[in-house]
Amino acid sequence: MAGGAVVNTSGGKDYPGRLTIFVFFTCVVAATGGLIFGYDIGISGGVTSMNPFLKKFFPEVYNKKQMKGSANQYCKYDNQLLQTFTSSLYLAALVSSFFAATVTRVVGRKWSMFTGGLTFLIGAALNGAAENIAMLIVGRILLGVGVGFANQSVPVYLSEMAPARLRGMLNIGFQLMITIGILAAALINYGTNKIKAGYGWRISLALAAVPAGIITLGSLFLPDTPNSLIERGHPEAARRMLNRIRGSDVDISEEYADLVVASEESKLVQHPWRNILQRKYRPQLTMAIMIPFFQQLTGINVIMFYAPVLFETLGFKGDASLMSAVITGLVNVFATLVSVFTVDRLGRRKLFLQGGSQMLVSQLVVGTLIAVKFGTSGVGEMPKGYAAAVVLFICLYVAGFAWSWGPLGWLVPSEIFPLEIRPAGQSINVSVNMLFTFVIAQAFLTMLCHMKFGLFYFFAGWVVIMTVFIALFLPETKNVPIEEMVLVWKGHWFWRRYIGDADVHVGANNGKGAAIA
Repeated sequence: MAGGAVVNTSGGKDYPGRLTIFVFFTCVVAATGGLIFGYDIGISGGVTSMNPFLKKFFPEVYNKKQMKGSANQYCKYDNQLLQTFTSSLYLAALVSSFFAATVTRVVGRKWSMFTGGLTFLIGAALNGAAENIAMLIVGRILLGVGVGFANQSVPVYLSEMAPARLRGMLNIGFQLMITIGILAAALINYGTNKIKAGYGWRISLALAAVPAGIITLGSLFLPDTPNSLIERGHPEAARRMLNRIRGSDVDISEEYADLVVASEESKLVQHPWRNILQRKYRPQLTMAIMIPFFQQLTGINVIMFYAPVLFETLGFKGDASLMSAVITGLVNVFATLVSVFTVDRLGRRKLFLQGGSQMLVSQLVVGTLIAVKFGTSGVGEMPKGYAAAVVLFICLYVAGFAWSWGPLGWLVPSEIFPLEIRPAGQSINVSVNMLFTFVIAQAFLTMLCHMKFGLFYFFAGWVVIMTVFIALFLPETKNVPIEEMVLVWKGHWFWRRYIGDADVHVGANNGKGAAIA
């Protein structure tokens, strides 16, 4: 971020380096931190549709569900305590992400991942053995602490380890693991629901220990990123690590020099939480707040948290509702793979805009199909063919999200912050994400009861707003080295007014000054 190389604002500097086997495997291991988040998203909706679970912990919901000819399909799961079971995790993740920022900065990214995995492991054990609501909620809070730490550290780790031109692909590995976790949870719920003895929900909840064990053990073998090593005062170790991840035959001197200068600048920042409010960081701060805010208002968590519950409400029964969740989970995984292979070629903006358009159309169609059958009374039946059409458009919606707002909602905020405020910026990103995930999870079943099919129109309206926001205010960030990202904002029609010439320090090249092309 300082020195003197000529940089093209459309693409930034192209440091030499390739995708080494070492980088690939470290990024795969780190990305498994997404498994714990995904598994939890998928598992909670499944167990809350299982009768033995409801009978033990939420008898009021169970009794309402068992009423033959229950009038209002929209309202049969409306219960604040049931929603608290799901949403408490995200409130804990919100709070823990602020502590995770300090851990990530002071002791490194890998130890933040380890902390997240370990606490998630303990939470999984508590939930699997739960005998009352209190044990369930405490377990969920520990799961939330794990998610907060993992979501704060993993995207930053991936962005720092990856070569700039492959940063999008490797970072989206995190979202891919989230989708794999969701799919695994759906498959497990489908299997455990068939256990006649009624303890299947315990297996579903306890198996969260598997992804937690993977990231906990895996993090012990992960190396620190060069950025983190320099930040913590280990310059020679950072140079060796940079040489190893870029390839032993590659000249890393320019990239290393830029990292050193960025670190020196970051050390001048004594209060990153105060500094992030400075005018020159206004573009990054805006994106760190608005992107996770919009990501939750796409309505995706309505589908992912409560997919089995939602499908049962739409007329699917028992195993059929869980199987529908498996189908959407499969779509989620394969559509995320589309993003993995296109994000560094097509860029972030094109995927955001295309995905947003597809989601908008799908939500409008789903809302209309539900309105035709259930109206405002919530009374009606849905024939198989009609229900299949609903599932089809829900899958199209999930696909649109999975190659746009899903992965890019984590990628873009993790790649835009300079080193001096990066942990603080990522914590804001995670905390906003978790805050609105909590709000949606806590309110969704009540909103469905009161807004009925209009809930899908509600989220469609937000998709219009967020798509316009991206079109106007998000510049393209593909292939730009993280430490050169200031040039992207300086070249943007709106954000340039917040960044003075003195705020732009680019590249290191024998200390001969800087130029912006």
